[in-house]
Amino acid sequence: MAAEAGKLATAVPAATAHPSGREKHGRLVQVLRAVSFALYFSVCAVGIHATQLIGAPLYWINRELYYAYMSLTKRSFGVMITTMTQWWGPTTIRISGDASVAGQIRKTEDGLVEFLFPERMIMIANHQIYTDWLYLWWVGYANVPKMHGSLYIILKESLKYIPIVGPGMMFYGFIFMSRKMAVDQPRLAHRLTKLKTKHTAPDGKKYLDPMWLLLFPEGTNASANGRKKSSTWAAKVGVKDPEHVLLPRSTGIYYCLNELKGTLDYVYDCTVAYEGVGRGKFGETIFTLSSTYIRGQPPKSVNFYWRRFRIADIPLDNQEEFDVWLRERWYEKDAFMEQYLSTGRFPESPANPLNKGQEGFLETEVRTRYPWEILQIFSVLGAFGLLLNLLLKTWNRFLSVFV
Repeated sequence: MAAEAGKLATAVPAATAHPSGREKHGRLVQVLRAVSFALYFSVCAVGIHATQLIGAPLYWINRELYYAYMSLTKRSFGVMITTMTQWWGPTTIRISGDASVAGQIRKTEDGLVEFLFPERMIMIANHQIYTDWLYLWWVGYANVPKMHGSLYIILKESLKYIPIVGPGMMFYGFIFMSRKMAVDQPRLAHRLTKLKTKHTAPDGKKYLDPMWLLLFPEGTNASANGRKKSSTWAAKVGVKDPEHVLLPRSTGIYYCLNELKGTLDYVYDCTVAYEGVGRGKFGETIFTLSSTYIRGQPPKSVNFYWRRFRIADIPLDNQEEFDVWLRERWYEKDAFMEQYLSTGRFPESPANPLNKGQEGFLETEVRTRYPWEILQIFSVLGAFGLLLNLLLKTWNRFLSVFV
């Protein structure tokens, strides 16, 4: 009887074990981590939003200066979430890609990774967990030149109502979608017009603003409900439903590509997988915000597999042909995910002279290059405070002399 009880005691934890191991912190430490995390996020988010409000009048003074200023606040948010992950949810990023991105991802001497992606592109990815955008924003930070201030994301409309964060994302120029094309098309047209507008430099040369437009063609993250909707849609249109990713919707990305073609050359595709999300499981139920940032159970690794497609080679004259093209890319993603689930790895980067001996997989971590970068969030507020203090002292001195 004792032996059977022992077997049962060891079997229960195994059945419910978290793929990242046991909770790394006791209840008291978890409470302290939750409080410190909430305080950090709140102070930084309020600081960034206050900086945006200070610069808002620039919209009526000089539009180009306004957008450049808001880009700086977007860079601050990129640093904020990178630091947040580094401090509370550290994880390994494992990266590989096919021959189309050879030489564009390289390891640096300090153990970090640099991406050499272009300043203007559309980025697409499968949507595994709500935090996908966080890790892809870090890619912009790690890029040369840095692009975390030029990232634009298409989001569901409900997110703009989140206090502080929602209005902040509106200042960033993010595009909020209701998933009704009749409503969304004017919004897309307005934003995309700005993203393809040419400016004139002091020397008279024309230029386009840097832009990474991030889209999740699946429309939602992988979940039991999303899986059901994908299967229903596949049956409705008479196509195969992929097993590990959701069937993509082509309307939004087709519109974006047609509007922006001629102003960029490539679509970059990232297939994302999280270590510990098993076959038939969904990451949103495993790597919650609580497990990742509070309980010390972040994913052991976040895995990226990159590809690049020339826009000139994508069928954009006919939406039905584009729909087939996009669906085929997602079936390829499904095959990559099958390989990952079977072996624990995506395909390796092929040997190529441009890789400089860095074929296979590159591993790094999400962190800032310099620990003091987080302070840049408050630089404008600090300068504004000093200026306001100087003006108040000058005014008081004026009153003491002339009144």
